Amino acid sequence: MQKKHYSSENDKNKPISGHSPGASHAKTPLAQPERLGAAFESAAPTARAPSALSSLSQATLLALQDLLRQGEAENTLRSYASAMRYWAGWMQLRLGQTIALPLSMEVVLQFIADHAPRQTSTGVRGELPPEVDAALVQSGCKAKLGPLAHTTLVHRLAVLSKAHQSRNLPNPCQDPRVREVLSRARKTYARQGGRVQKKAALTKDVLQQLLATCDDSLVGLRDRALLLFAWSSGGRRRSEVAQADMRFLRRLAPGQFVYELLVSKTNQTGRATPDSNKPVLGAAGAALEAWLAASAITEGAIFRRIRKGGHLDTSAKAAAGLSPAAVRLIVQERCRLAGVEGDFSAHSLRSGFVTEAGRRNIPLAQTMALTGHQSVPTVLGYFRAEAAIHNPAAYLMEEEESGKD
Repeated sequence: MQKKHYSSENDKNKPISGHSPGASHAKTPLAQPERLGAAFESAAPTARAPSALSSLSQATLLALQDLLRQGEAENTLRSYASAMRYWAGWMQLRLGQTIALPLSMEVVLQFIADHAPRQTSTGVRGELPPEVDAALVQSGCKAKLGPLAHTTLVHRLAVLSKAHQSRNLPNPCQDPRVREVLSRARKTYARQGGRVQKKAALTKDVLQQLLATCDDSLVGLRDRALLLFAWSSGGRRRSEVAQADMRFLRRLAPGQFVYELLVSKTNQTGRATPDSNKPVLGAAGAALEAWLAASAITEGAIFRRIRKGGHLDTSAKAAAGLSPAAVRLIVQERCRLAGVEGDFSAHSLRSGFVTEAGRRNIPLAQTMALTGHQSVPTVLGYFRAEAAIHNPAAYLMEEEESGKD
């Protein structure tokens, strides 16, 4: 017996349309979760196609599409794919429809209602039917049961919006009704205590504990150099560490380097700027010097895989460098070896650098010159609670009391 697809729990016999009036799509059985991601290629962001391009050959259009796709960071493309797979899965399981753009405003509102939490007599929940929720989790489209985190919901909608914009299609995410509901949902999340759970910051004291676990083996030398390179040069992102290449490393003197960071999250075009040069000095420079001497690396990726037995992997694949995931695992393994408590990841190096700069009252402009941030509020957001204890205003009562006879 085929399962029904409900538009809402109060209206079980009226499945809503996923597309503009006149569009119709056959229902897809729930028993085929492995096909949930198949719609990504047809619905993912592609090149704009104004009428002036209609005379271009198919090969040229595909080449332009490749350029657009390759111009995006790998992590960004993965996040697009994940979001569109989820939209495809939700539409198939919830509405019995194959995703096809443009989507209607009603579908987007249903998506928000399904995934944003609200307080009911039975607790906090969304409108997503339990069997659909379970099927999404079982298919791998969803990590766990229940409403989505606010950041996840916003990201799903942002990717869908980009998919419509890139095709010059009517964008349901820009509809005033959608924007109003999303604004109200954000306030609901806030009232329920929902907030972004940031990774713990690897400040200098914690970083020193990690460095103490790095011995003089090839693995130890690499990890020490990697941690200090990432932290001291401005809190590099894990992708920037993974992609660090000898072509952009300049030795000024023994143990003193400058790394030219041309491509980053905030500089996708690789445009050289004065702030592209990141210093690798002091302990970081010495650690990098020791790693390069021990590994004999002179070209290609700076940080590479080390085989079991402690030998550098010299394969062509290894010359391309570590993956961003490998950088994260190195940080987490060193945290485990050091016995530090907290939810640390590769991003903790970045937040730790900014937090430490705040502790030492380093001017914001100088901090941002190394981190590469372009938004002051974003940098300020990295300051952790421990940085606040150095605010003199927190001690006004103590000063008043100490001044009494």
